[in-house]
Amino acid sequence: MPPRIELGPVDSAGHQQGMERAGEAHSVNTQVPAIVPAQTALVVMHYQTDILRLFPSVASTLLANTRELCDAARAKRVNVYFAKIHFSPGYPEVSPLNRNGQGMKQLGLFVDDQIAPELNQQPTEPLIIAHRASVFFGTDLQARLLAQGIDTLMMVGIASTGVVLSSVAYASDADFRLFTVKDCCYDPDPIVHDHLFSTAFDSRTTVLSLADALSLLA
Repeated sequence: MPPRIELGPVDSAGHQQGMERAGEAHSVNTQVPAIVPAQTALVVMHYQTDILRLFPSVASTLLANTRELCDAARAKRVNVYFAKIHFSPGYPEVSPLNRNGQGMKQLGLFVDDQIAPELNQQPTEPLIIAHRASVFFGTDLQARLLAQGIDTLMMVGIASTGVVLSSVAYASDADFRLFTVKDCCYDPDPIVHDHLFSTAFDSRTTVLSLADALSLLA
């Protein structure tokens, strides 16, 4: 059995209750500041077919929530970016020193999958390819955002303990103004998922429910 990696263990029916609790999220701040669409990007992280197949009991809900969020961002003319973790055949990008990478290599995934088609990625919406948990590490994402004058990020992804945690930490240190949408994030450990949103994410981002985010984008 492979070691625990940033994606967490494969989904089971017992995790459905955790997903339902995640849907009860509400905005931490009663007054959510307005956004400037041209200076804002929605970053959709690791919504790729191999990852969603690991969590079949929640995949449809996550996809429906995130498609609604993507469509609202598009209608508001907010930039939408997608990011996926990807490796070449044989995993030459995985260091033997990287425990998380070795776990992903043992899974044998993330070589030929794609962004979930349910999200209707548009030709103008960039795809960032990462070889590590953070969508910023070793990529040109930050340079792209700064070149477009983007200083505000709305971030969603799978899993909360992996790509979301790593990417939020980096983006916070890089001085982006941050929002996270809890209903569009998932982790197979619901206790840790909830704890992150009430601690690490709350201290670095404005935590929104899907309803909050849609109102912000209305």
